[in-house]
Amino acid sequence: RRLPPPQSVLEKVMAQEGLSLPQLSGTWFLVGMASRCSYLAENSHRLEATKVTMTILDGQILAISTFRKLDRMCWEIRQHYLPAQAPGCFQLKGHRKSSKVDVVVGEAHPSSFVILYYQKGHSISVKLYGRTSLVSDTVVDKFEQHAKAVGLSEDVTYYFPTYGFCDSADEFHILD
Repeated sequence: RRLPPPQSVLEKVMAQEGLSLPQLSGTWFLVGMASRCSYLAENSHRLEATKVTMTILDGQILAISTFRKLDRMCWEIRQHYLPAQAPGCFQLKGHRKSSKVDVVVGEAHPSSFVILYYQKGHSISVKLYGRTSLVSDTVVDKFEQHAKAVGLSEDVTYYFPTYGFCDSADEFHILD
């Protein structure tokens, strides 16, 4: 007898009610991330300040430009989060079927912060973005509660530098 497929952790996550996508437009700073990613654990001492610009296309697609340094060069990574079956849920499609990422907006106060869940296969991570690189302790506590709710503890939670942001990248340092 076959076991039923394991339930996706994201199926238990409620997307932000009444989310107005245009309110997410603009600049965000990656403040923190909770993830069991081994690369992140091994390289947490080398985290770089990360800035994101969100634009809404056709009223439903999140166009994300991520600016960060790699080997002291500023890079821009462009991605499109496509709408999924429910409001506040998106899919980031990779080149292979196995590389799709499900994204859920867990909590958003568009004037100050947004908490996003990412799931690829059985791996889940939670990211906290702020309108500024520094957020209140109350917001950090909310982020840590969201992370704990999906089984991510403080020992796999990382905070990013609040200085040294890239504002742009030349045409040779853009990844689509």
